[in-house]
Amino acid sequence: MNGPQPLRKLKVVEFTHMVMGPAVGAILASLGAEVVRVEPIGGDRTRRLIGSGAGYFPMYNRHKASICLDLKSTDGLGVARDLAASADILIENYRPGAMDRLGLGYEALSKANPRLIYCSEKGFLPGPYEERTALDEVAQMMGGLAYMTGPPGRPLRAGSSVIDVTGGMFGVIAILAAAEERHRTGRGQKVQSSLFETTIYLIGQHMAQLAVTGKPAAPMPARISAWAIYDVFETADDKPIFIGVVTDALWEKFCALFGLDDLWADESIRENTARVLARDRIMPQIRALVKGWKRDDLIAKLEGTGLPFAPIGRPEDMFDDPHLLSSGGLEPVTLADGRATMLPTLPIEMNGARPGGEAVLPEAGANTKAVLAALGYDEARIAALIESGAVEGDG
Repeated sequence: MNGPQPLRKLKVVEFTHMVMGPAVGAILASLGAEVVRVEPIGGDRTRRLIGSGAGYFPMYNRHKASICLDLKSTDGLGVARDLAASADILIENYRPGAMDRLGLGYEALSKANPRLIYCSEKGFLPGPYEERTALDEVAQMMGGLAYMTGPPGRPLRAGSSVIDVTGGMFGVIAILAAAEERHRTGRGQKVQSSLFETTIYLIGQHMAQLAVTGKPAAPMPARISAWAIYDVFETADDKPIFIGVVTDALWEKFCALFGLDDLWADESIRENTARVLARDRIMPQIRALVKGWKRDDLIAKLEGTGLPFAPIGRPEDMFDDPHLLSSGGLEPVTLADGRATMLPTLPIEMNGARPGGEAVLPEAGANTKAVLAALGYDEARIAALIESGAVEGDG
């Protein structure tokens, strides 16, 4: 990688699948950590998902090494324990109790490696629900996010794995906090994040709204907006655009920009709250105004004014987005089958540079021999493990 690598000396071993756990490792790997992804013999089934799951593996497993282990075998478990003994950080998102049953729980592994930071990504933090099976969608439905996203009576999950990824981000925050504490104490610890509690944190603003106003928050499509002009508008060429006018100063600028002298002359709506209350009167005129513009012409008019606006983009549009291409927002990735693509880098900048860099997505077990050699295994032992089926070789 050619980007900043603040976590370069950290060794991470990852027992994960799907999105939430791999997202933790993906973030750490993009920041320079040495991440070894443990997959079952034959590779993680996430690699073979189709439909909406087809992008999970390439998105959240870049910059990692892959080793395939049979965790049901004595030898495979031995390799797993050796990996944990040499690691700074372990990440897992198996079902509750699965790692303990394998002898790979925190209590067992921390005896051999007291500095180990052990990150468990689960559906729920400890409590009455902790044994339930959770998915991103389960958490969104249960925690109120789907209710807030869809129209009344029609709960709708967000359009990406937002809880999986955000839960992974909270896992990274906990890991980095534990690493800082380890500098002072010399000891690691177990940290956890979860889908359900992540959802609750995200809808906390709506809980606070009830506390402040005494009224439950309405689903977003039916909400009373905090601003009068804060919506998606149709244009002359049927290419929708979002426009938000979120301050009184921007209202003055908006009226001047589009020659809305009659609206600016109405002093009764100079203040935001008054405009919200008069929204039914204001919005038809604004919609008619926007409908008279082609989208690109409207963007050119709004560019540089300080008024918030956004053309309605699609995921496929982002491959050609000029800002992303010029700012390092996309990094080249070679997929496991050799095809090249571009995928998003971490959305941060450090010391003027973006983390990450060109990545090759490894085939299942592609780094098995190298990982075992780094553990101190000699060639004969590696060959015997491969012969036994406890590990899957890389040719």
